Amino acid sequence: MKLLKRYIALILLVSPGACIYAQKARNQQPNILFIIADDLGWKDTGFNGSHFFETPNLDQLASQGMFFSNAYANAPNCAPSRAAIFSGQYAPRTGVYTVGSSERGETEWRAVIPTPNQHRLDAEKITIAEALKPAGYTTGFVGKYHLGASHDNNGPAEQGFDVNVAGCYNGKPFSYFSPYRHEILEDGPEGEYLTDRLTDEALKFIDDNKEGPFFLTMAYHSPHTPIQAKLPKMWKYIPKPPSNGQFDPIYAAMIESLDDNIGRLVDKLEALGISENTVIFFFSDNGGLHAVTSMKPLKGFKGMLYEGGIRIPMIVKWPGKVPPGSVCNEPVIGTDLYPTFLELAGATPPKNYPLDGESVRPLFTRQGKLKRDAIFWHYPVYLQAGYGLNQLWRTTPVGVIRMGDYKLMEFFEDGHLELYNLRNDIGEANNLATLESEKAKEMLQRMSRWRKEIGAPFPLEKNPDYDPSSLKLQNKPVRNRERIYYFRKPQG
Repeated sequence: MKLLKRYIALILLVSPGACIYAQKARNQQPNILFIIADDLGWKDTGFNGSHFFETPNLDQLASQGMFFSNAYANAPNCAPSRAAIFSGQYAPRTGVYTVGSSERGETEWRAVIPTPNQHRLDAEKITIAEALKPAGYTTGFVGKYHLGASHDNNGPAEQGFDVNVAGCYNGKPFSYFSPYRHEILEDGPEGEYLTDRLTDEALKFIDDNKEGPFFLTMAYHSPHTPIQAKLPKMWKYIPKPPSNGQFDPIYAAMIESLDDNIGRLVDKLEALGISENTVIFFFSDNGGLHAVTSMKPLKGFKGMLYEGGIRIPMIVKWPGKVPPGSVCNEPVIGTDLYPTFLELAGATPPKNYPLDGESVRPLFTRQGKLKRDAIFWHYPVYLQAGYGLNQLWRTTPVGVIRMGDYKLMEFFEDGHLELYNLRNDIGEANNLATLESEKAKEMLQRMSRWRKEIGAPFPLEKNPDYDPSSLKLQNKPVRNRERIYYFRKPQG
C-alpha cells in the first residue's frame, strides 16, 4: 500500500497539470532586487531634499513607491551594517562591530577597553541568500561584500549566493577606473567605470534569470572613497552654487553615475516585462562622509551614532502592492530586511536561528503597524575622527535605543546620557536627559534588558594606560594618511 501511494504521488508530481501548477506557483513569487549604496547619506538625494545632487532615477523610484523617512542602518560604518543585513542579526550576535580594529587611535586616548571586533561573518550564520534558496530562488550578488577576513575568502559564494561578481573581503576599490586591481574582478577596457561595469554584470544576471524568481543584491561601492567620477559629469557641477553644506562636484558626479545605473536596472526590468512582479528595495549602509557632503539638518555623519551617521534613504517599489508616492514614518532598520524578504518570498524562517528584525510588509499598506517597542544599536568600540576633523573621535563606545519619537544614547566611558525627541528636534540639539529624567530612566532600563537578553558585551573595564592629558589633541586636526581623492585621467 505504501508503494502504491508513492507511485500515485510520483505520477501526480510529474503530470503536465502538476508541472503547470508548480510553474504558476513559482512565477507568483516576486523577484527581489536589493540595491545598496555605500556611504550615501540621508540628504544626498533629490527626493529627500538635496538641491545640489541630481538623482532623477531615484526620484522617480520614490515617486513610484514608498520612501521610509525613518530608515536606519544598524551601524555608522560599512561592515557591521552589512553583517546585520545579511545575517538578520544585531551586532552582539555576529561580533562584527566595526571595520578593522576596535582599538582605534593611541592607547592612552581610550578611557575604557573596547570590545574586540570580529572581521568576518561566521560561516554558521544563515544568510538571507541561504534562507531564500529552499523557496526556489536563484541568488546573485554583485559588488561590495566586505564580510570576509582573508584574500582567499569568496564570501557571497560561500554563504548562499549562486552567482558572485566582485564580492570579497575588501571594503573599497583601489580605483573606480579600470585597471581596477581588484582581487576577483577582471579588469575591463582602459578607463571603464566600476559603477557601470557592476551594473553590466547585474543586467546579465537578470537576463539569465528572467524566468524567476530571483534575489539579486546589487551592492554598489559608490559613493565610498576614493572619490572619483567621470569628467564630463564633474564639470557640470563645478558652477553650481553650494546648497545646505553640499558642494563637492566630484562626489556629485559619482552620485549621478550611481543614479544613472539604477535607472539602467529599472529599464531592464521594464524591457523584460518583469517589473510588475519585481520588488525593488533601495538602501544605504550608513550616513554620508563629512568631507564631501552634509546631512543637515541631521547631526553628525558617517562614523557617528547621531542621526547623520545612521539614518539613511530607503525606498520600496512594488507595483500594485505599495502605494506610489507614499511616505512611511515608522522607524525601520537594516535587520528588518531579512524577515521582509522571507515574507515576500513565502520562505520559511530558518529553524533555531534568531532574527532580530521584523518584516516591514505590514507598513506597505500605510495601515499596518510593527509589534516591537524599540530598535537598538550597540557600538562598544572607538572610531577616530580622520579627514582633518578638529576632534579626536567620531564616536567613543556607546549604546543607543529609539522608542517612538525618543532616542537615548549612553556613552560607556563615563556613563553620561543624551536624550532627544526626534519629532521636535531632528537635529539633536537639545539634550533632554535631565529635563525628562524619568523618560531617560525608562529607556535606559529597556536598553539594559535588551543587552542582557542578547548577550551584548559591555565595556566597563577601565583602561590603566588612559592619560586624560593626551586629549589636548582634541583641539588639533587629526591627520589621516588615506587620500579621499585619487586624481587620474579617466576616459569618458
